This record gives sequence, C-alpha cells and structure tokens, in this order.
Amino acid sequence: MQKFSGSFNSKLPSTETSIFAVMSALANQYQAINLSQGFPDFQIDKKLIELVNKYMLKGMNQYAPMLGVKELREVISEKIFDTYGAVYHPETEINITAGATQAIYTVISAVIQEGDEVIIFEPAYDSYVPAVKINKGIPVFAQLQAPDYHIDWEIVKKLINKNTKLIIINSPHNPTGSILKQEDLKMLAKLTSKTDILVLSDEVYEHLIFDNNRHESVCLYPELAERSFITYSFGKTLHATGWKMGYVLAPENLMKEFRKVHQFNVFTCNTPIQYAIAEYLKDKENYIHLPEFYQKKRDFFVESIKNSRFNIIPCYGTYFQLVDYSKITDEKELDFATRLTKEFKIASIPVSSFYNKPKENKTLRLCFAKTEETILKAAEILNKI
Repeated sequence: MQKFSGSFNSKLPSTETSIFAVMSALANQYQAINLSQGFPDFQIDKKLIELVNKYMLKGMNQYAPMLGVKELREVISEKIFDTYGAVYHPETEINITAGATQAIYTVISAVIQEGDEVIIFEPAYDSYVPAVKINKGIPVFAQLQAPDYHIDWEIVKKLINKNTKLIIINSPHNPTGSILKQEDLKMLAKLTSKTDILVLSDEVYEHLIFDNNRHESVCLYPELAERSFITYSFGKTLHATGWKMGYVLAPENLMKEFRKVHQFNVFTCNTPIQYAIAEYLKDKENYIHLPEFYQKKRDFFVESIKNSRFNIIPCYGTYFQLVDYSKITDEKELDFATRLTKEFKIASIPVSSFYNKPKENKTLRLCFAKTEETILKAAEILNKI
C-alpha cells in the first residue's frame, strides 16, 4: 500500500505508541515474564464464564440499551449504596461503558472545550493527557510528592484559576499504589466549593485496597459527588481485563452530557456479558474478599524479592508494586526496563513514562496479579540482578 501523498495535521504530534503496548510486545519478542501490562495470568471464576454462556444461549446477543442492561444498572445502584451509602438512580445516573478508559475519554470529550484547563496529577495513567489534548483542552500538571506520592494541596491551590474546568483524581493510584485519604477528599471539596470545577474520579481499583484502609470514594462526600463523574472497571474487579467492561456514575444533569457523547462513541456494550455480570454481582461473596486476595499476592511478591537489590516502595492499593533500582544501576528507566526484558527475560514498566516530561526516579512498576508460580519465577530472576 502506498503512503498518503497529501498533508494533514496530527492531533497528537508528540504522542507515541503506549508504553504498555511497547513493553508487552518486547516481552513477547524475548519470551520474558510479563509483569509490565496490568492483567492477571490466572483464570476468572468458572461461574462467570458459565453465566456468559447461559445468556448467549438464551439469545441475549443483540444490542443492549445505550444506558446498559437494566438489570446490571440496578445491581450497580444497590452495590454503590451498600458499599458507600450513596444513591445513584439506575435510569438517570449510571451508564455501562466499554471499559473505564472509554468512560474517561467520553467524560473528557463531553465537558472539555477549547482552552479549558485540566489538572492532572503525575505520574498519571497514560490516557488522561491525550484525551484532553484531542479535545483542545490544556493539561496542567501537579506532581505527586515522593516518597509516598501524596498530593501537595498548596501546589494545587496555585494551579486553580478561572480556566480550570476539571480535576482528575485516581485512587487507588496507578502506577504508584498510593491512596487518597479523608483529608485529601475534604481538601478537594473545599477547593472546588462555590466553583464550576468538575471532578473526574478514576476508581477502577476500588476493591484492591490493603492494610485495612478504606477506599475514600468520591461517593462518600456529597459535596464532591454532585460535581463528579466516577469511573469503574469490571475488568479489575472480575479479573477479566479483556472484556473491556466498566461503568460511570454522575448526577443526572452531568450524565445527560456524558450520554450525548457516549451514544456516538460506542453507543452500547457487550450484551450477554452485561447480563452475566448482573447476576454474578448479586452475590457479594464474588467481590468483597478482593482486598485480602490481592493483599496476599502483594505480600507474597514482596517477601519473594526481599533479598534482591531492589528497594520496595510501599503499595496500598492496585495490583502494582513499585521498586527502586538505584542500588543496581544509573541507567535511565526506559533503558533499564528494556535491558531487563532482553537480557533477564522479565518485563516491567518505567514509571518515567507516566510523566508529561520523563522524570527519572530509577523506579519501575511491576504487576503482581499473577499466580504464585509466575511470581516465584519472576522473583528468582529479580533476586539475581
């Protein structure tokens, strides 16, 4: 095929292929243990697979409503009330999405206009900034403060101005594993009070939170919830990232704007899977033990590499563990991550890739959503480096 001979202007001229795609491809090429991209290597619950098959056989294979299957929206409404005491109406305030990333993109597309500023905390999940730029918004960056990656609210105060339209928060936080605390949510509420600033709260790891910490959802704070879109991921909760299923919550007037874009984006999502998830989530036992499940994996992983030269950075949520390699080499993060994949057959993600301008902290992100067998194989390699 010949190349296009005309000219066109890229909307994302400085954006390259996602680091997740790059490192996973490298892992495949060199047959490395893939601790880079965030996906489990163990099977999902057989009951859930059986439920999907059940609804396929029942003929639930055509378009679902644009809002999502009613039964699923109703289960979500009950789950949110049971978990956080918050009321979201299944008809007007809940929408099923093709994963949380689609939900995030749609929120930004719905509310951001040319010149609007969006405050983003770095290191940040890599879809935020491109979505803002495509919609002609202006990303404004606030760096989380090492070593625990907390928010310095004095910095945020100075960034807020008449052009600030949206603040994006993420807890439990990808890639650092840090979590927002009650005082953080209260400060956010204070700073946005009596303004038109909206909040996008990325809470996809809501159930992956450890050490008896409470997930401080925006749902718990009515003064924040009234101005917030909240995104969730069934992929994270059900160990089924390949299904690309999630949902978004928002007050009715904000949800109306979300749906205006959503209907012309994906319109609707996988029908039989929605019915299956709806039935599956009716049993709380299918998700309430996730904190203990993943904390055991985190602890097993940390214990397995305690004799390595990597320094463990505390992880309070998600299924990612940050490690500091400053005792090993002075290489830049991407260079070291690449060499680890090629020479040692273990793939990771350089945290510098989560910054607008790469920041070198000699830190890598490793995924521990793996079987014990995979973790032990990875630890054997890491302990020899």
